[in-house]
Amino acid sequence: MLAAAAASTAILPAGDALAQTKQTAPDKSLYDRLGGVFAIAAVVDHFSDAVVKNPIVGKKSKNPQLRKWHTKNLERLPGLKFMRTLWVCDVSGGPFKFVATEPGATPLGLEEAHKELKISPAEFDEVAAELGRTLDRFKVPKAEKTEVLEAFAAHKDEVTAGAVKKG
Repeated sequence: MLAAAAASTAILPAGDALAQTKQTAPDKSLYDRLGGVFAIAAVVDHFSDAVVKNPIVGKKSKNPQLRKWHTKNLERLPGLKFMRTLWVCDVSGGPFKFVATEPGATPLGLEEAHKELKISPAEFDEVAAELGRTLDRFKVPKAEKTEVLEAFAAHKDEVTAGAVKKG
């Protein structure tokens, strides 16, 4: 529905689209409102490619670990896209379950998967901004966009746990 939501609301007058969202949103999971696995995978695919190209967190990042990952480890990108898709499906209430490839102290193990990348809070925020731009590109409605970004932001401490602390 990421793509389908845009198509369905585009043909309704704005007020009707909002009324429809308010009526159906509580009855459906975020996963269903996003359009399920295929729509989520399309967004993750675009988002993942955009992160690689992003000048702050991608191939030209000042963070040597991120720069190396986005230039020397791209053969792993298809698997990463798969894992990101599972993660979004899981945290949005879908039937697919994400299991960390490197279990950690948190239920999703995100701190272990990101520790060596030394992602700073500012770099995390740039990835979140890239996600927001991707959601806009797919015309994800505001309520669902907010829920996705909140789910992402909820894991900031885990993802940035390996960052070099200044102080």
